Amino acid sequence: GRGLMALFSGSPGTGKTMAAQVIANSLQLDLFRIDLSSMISKYIGETSKNIQRILARAARMDIVLLFDEADALFGKRTDLKDAHDRYANTDTNYLLQAIEEYPGIAILATNRKAKIDTGFTRRLRYVLEFTKPDAVQRFQLWMNLVKAMAGYDQALVLENEIRKMAELVDVTGAQIKLAVLSAIYM
Repeated sequence: GRGLMALFSGSPGTGKTMAAQVIANSLQLDLFRIDLSSMISKYIGETSKNIQRILARAARMDIVLLFDEADALFGKRTDLKDAHDRYANTDTNYLLQAIEEYPGIAILATNRKAKIDTGFTRRLRYVLEFTKPDAVQRFQLWMNLVKAMAGYDQALVLENEIRKMAELVDVTGAQIKLAVLSAIYM
């Protein structure tokens, strides 16, 4: 292909969407998040038309495309049992060809990497696994977020409690951010 395609996979809240935002920002490009609910159609051939329309427009715009929950669109092809399967596979085949010809940057984000069709995974230049943070990383996240949202002094006062919590509570970065925000509002 002419473009750059990457897959970000991992549990919800591990930073896949944020990483796409950071990439777009560092390249000084806009990030265009594809709303899969508006692309996928129950009518035969409509999904392919929607895909073509979005990719053609994006190719003219110099943006970073983010297909969030990508397994919904880039899912594995099925065995042919009826006409519906044939048309669903046709949409997947079309998307394989269209995304390979797309000249820009496309990022696929998913919580279910195993559901992505192997035809897509072969065409990916980068596959990055976003794992949940370990205790040391959780402590850093807690401290940085408390410092940023509640102030440096508050983070120092809570440092021992935050360290214990980081060791005991296995949560993602997004869950930590939400907990800090909730605590501030309370």
